[in-house]
Amino acid sequence: MYPLIKRLLDFLLAASALLLLSPLLLLVVLIIKLHDNGSVFFSQQRVGRYGHPFTLFKFRTMTEQARDAAQQVFQQSADVTKPGYWLRRFKIDELPQLFNVLTGDLSLIGPRPCLPQTLDEFGEDAAIRHSVRPGLTGLAQVNGNIHLSWQQRLAFDLTYVKQLSLMLDLKILLRTVAVVMFGEQWGKKS
Repeated sequence: MYPLIKRLLDFLLAASALLLLSPLLLLVVLIIKLHDNGSVFFSQQRVGRYGHPFTLFKFRTMTEQARDAAQQVFQQSADVTKPGYWLRRFKIDELPQLFNVLTGDLSLIGPRPCLPQTLDEFGEDAAIRHSVRPGLTGLAQVNGNIHLSWQQRLAFDLTYVKQLSLMLDLKILLRTVAVVMFGEQWGKKS
């Protein structure tokens, strides 16, 4: 029963957030265009529920040079634009993914969607991890995110799938607000 309620909540919350945040979204579009006149959005193929591919959208925060998509890029990288630093710092670059939530490709909470080329790294656990919709934020993101190894992220993802509940989703949502406010270091486990 909870997956159906979760989908309904995802849709209603994403639609409400897009409506409320539309002035901010338009401002970001303008800032990106004024900075370097490049494309506003970045899109990338990701793996969704049951392993189905979908196109994920973000605001573009990096230069448009070719790079390895699987390479982790940190905020201080020379590839990150000046406005991109702030968009990443406050997770504003992720807001276009609310459209992915509306279409059902993403949930607000769940394991982050992986790149197709990294799917093999999950081994036998891939089926468990991908039995739920991937999310905008998840248990790994509020427990260290980029400071975690892939195995640690996978462990958090599997824990999430096995303990899926409204209370866990609310806890992750509240912790996500803290990570956005105080930065990635806040969620990092010592």
